[in-house]
Amino acid sequence: MLYLLATLVNSFDYSFYKSFSIFLISLFANTFSAISGGGAGLLQLPALILFGVPYYQALASHKLATVALGLGGSLRNSKSLKIDIYIAFQILIFGLPGVIFGASIVEFISEKYLYLFLGIISILLAFYSLFKSDLGLLSGNNELHLIHKIRFLIFIFLIGILNGSISSGTGLLVTILLIKTFGMDFLRAISVTFFTVGIFWNFTGAVFLSKIESVPTNILLLLIVGSFIGGYLGAHLSKIKGNKLIKKTFTIVCFFVGISLIIKSIIIFF
Repeated sequence: MLYLLATLVNSFDYSFYKSFSIFLISLFANTFSAISGGGAGLLQLPALILFGVPYYQALASHKLATVALGLGGSLRNSKSLKIDIYIAFQILIFGLPGVIFGASIVEFISEKYLYLFLGIISILLAFYSLFKSDLGLLSGNNELHLIHKIRFLIFIFLIGILNGSISSGTGLLVTILLIKTFGMDFLRAISVTFFTVGIFWNFTGAVFLSKIESVPTNILLLLIVGSFIGGYLGAHLSKIKGNKLIKKTFTIVCFFVGISLIIKSIIIFF
């Protein structure tokens, strides 16, 4: 009897520890992601895998949870989003087909090359942000020619494919693309990224991935709560501290996302 009771208590303690750890990791990862415009998968996805969640279940859970991140961030930045709603619709119209395509082929492609490619791009973005001191600090409205518009939409489609097949880094790519194409500051760009990538892209990718593996509801609820609170908190800190904090966080997150993805690629290679 005492043995059974001790076993039950130990099981409860581990379950509580595991649940609390997942919640804290989700809160921490999504707060930083909300400030930088992406990168929640840097901590959240590996943590789920370490806790024994199979890869595709972890990926689908992560993407569904980041919908809550997008909702939390969009709720706090709703006023910033209104002026760029037309751009947001373009990202949805041209990006969602890419997400669907990426999620559909994820079972048939080698992840190691995608991880390596996106890892290198992320590190290059980190150095670019570090050495370009004025990047994303001031908001403007660049006048685009037709060729620039077409190039933007092609990039959005390609990033959508990466979003559907890889967990980390695509929000960062969309954020920097908005800054370079339209002359936005970080706060404006991240508001658009939350709404498009955070909510609609990730939800679409999660739906397709959940057809491969079912999503564990107990873990998903913890992730959703952590993501929503983290998204709102990160967006709130961004509003208070401004673009300088966002730029610093963006640079750091880009660098560590890049390192993480390259390590994943090397592990898969060997």
